[in-house]
Amino acid sequence: MLLKLIKYLKPFQIPIYLVLVLVLLQSLSELYLPTLMADIVDKGVVTGDTHYIWKIGGFMLIVAAGGMICSIAASFYSAKAASGFGKLLRTKVFTHVGDFSLHEFDKLGTASLITRTTNDITQVQQVLVMILRMMAMAPMMCIGGIIMAYSKDAKLTLVLAVSIPVLVLTIVIIAKQGIPLFKAMQVKLDRLNRVLRENLTGIRVIRSFNRVEHEKKRFDEANWDLTQTAIKVNKIMAAMMPIMMIVLNLSTVAIVWFGGLRISHGEMEVGDMMAFIQYAMQIMFSFIMLSMMFVMIPRASVSAVRINEVLDTVADIKDPKSSLSAKSERGYVEFKDVTFSYPGAEMPAISNISFSMKPGEVTAIIGGTGSGKSTLINLIPRFYDVDSGKVLVDGVDVRELTQEQLRKKIGFVPQQAVLFTGTIAENIRYGKETATVEEIEHAAKIAQAEEFIANMPDGYDAVIAQGGTNVSGGQKQRLSIARALVRKPEIYIFDDSFSALDFKTDAKLRAALKGETVDSTVLIVAQRVSTIIDADQIIVLDNGEIAGIGKHKELMDSSAVYREIVMSQLSEEEIA
Repeated sequence: MLLKLIKYLKPFQIPIYLVLVLVLLQSLSELYLPTLMADIVDKGVVTGDTHYIWKIGGFMLIVAAGGMICSIAASFYSAKAASGFGKLLRTKVFTHVGDFSLHEFDKLGTASLITRTTNDITQVQQVLVMILRMMAMAPMMCIGGIIMAYSKDAKLTLVLAVSIPVLVLTIVIIAKQGIPLFKAMQVKLDRLNRVLRENLTGIRVIRSFNRVEHEKKRFDEANWDLTQTAIKVNKIMAAMMPIMMIVLNLSTVAIVWFGGLRISHGEMEVGDMMAFIQYAMQIMFSFIMLSMMFVMIPRASVSAVRINEVLDTVADIKDPKSSLSAKSERGYVEFKDVTFSYPGAEMPAISNISFSMKPGEVTAIIGGTGSGKSTLINLIPRFYDVDSGKVLVDGVDVRELTQEQLRKKIGFVPQQAVLFTGTIAENIRYGKETATVEEIEHAAKIAQAEEFIANMPDGYDAVIAQGGTNVSGGQKQRLSIARALVRKPEIYIFDDSFSALDFKTDAKLRAALKGETVDSTVLIVAQRVSTIIDADQIIVLDNGEIAGIGKHKELMDSSAVYREIVMSQLSEEEIA
């Protein structure tokens, strides 16, 4: 799966090729040094030729300095290539995830997507550095070392013929045991990330219900589970180095033993034996480098699978190859016999929904919990696609418009008010990037946010903390409404966006909205009857089906479901 990510390395071909050339030069310098050392011992030290020792010794220093420069440069360019690759891959994943429908988010999970975009890409980035440095160098050192060792003494290479297979077998056995554990570690890291995210986002609920100890226990369980797996895999991988060192030291002893015998018989020079030991160590260390790669590659391979899973996930919702332009209508919305089911659900969330909305009118949707209110409005901006039927905007099926075309027409205020880190002005301007100061202030005034913004020390430049934790629920809702208003869209969708407002503010806001949305279509989802009692059209949902359409008085006579909702909220005097 790592090979599937190679295509993202194309922009970094030059530094990668440069690294490979530098690694080759470094390997050649390290392979040449033992031969120079052998010459110094055999031709300089033994004969007592001081001039020759200084001459070859100086040359050795030059070769070693060249190898050091190549090593530093290779490290720099490999880090540059790997960092650029990580940056590019994170951008690709982030951009691709941005095109997902809500179905893909539900399928993969937010916590898992965060882990894949951060930890998994970091794993692949780290292994790329090691591949460019160690995996490129190890074969050169191994093959070159065997050739040079053979040139010094062919018979003594039989020692390597015994030790090398032992090293290879060790690497294969350990890697085979470690790969499944690396896969399990990433899954358990997802779980830990999910538990931590839930704890941080739900801290108020946790404290209010005195569940701090319970959540600590839940976190400890997830943390301990990951720790146990990490310990197990590290124990397996830790066994590799001692085995390597034992084989290396036993090989050195065998070389000295048999080399000493060959020297005593005059079949080998002392310098050649010293050089042979150096080559043997280079060969062994090349296998140690490969063993380190086998520690990293399995985990990076698991991470690569998870990254590719995200990149290979095809979004259910795609833009049409050739989009249609909207007709002359502006702000018209129509549902034609729409049915929708969530993936894996036994029953449709909404069934056979048909109604229409037009500019200048307020349409309200009301119903019990789970009746399909939020599901219905999520189909208009095409967060999900219908199973059957059609959703028309300005006379065109939403599936025949590009997502950008469609969503430009809509000002959406979600049920959960979401604010971003930044100033109040930046949050309101999120609805329209080119909004002027006057437009921002006007939107805030209509949304009844002007007063509390004025009371803040920096006004519109006051900073909103992460998640909007430094403003109340009602203030969040009003800022979310201002963000939609500044957009001046054709269609306003308010998904239970007034629930955190008191009745007075709610009434003032709805009164101000009437003048602002006179040319737009307004759709309000609400739980409170008082919020939608004056709507031009009220749609009553019950178990995903329409239980009544009409104005308040009409529905009081014709819809038992609506009448039940009204009577549960209003007194007889208010109803009358």
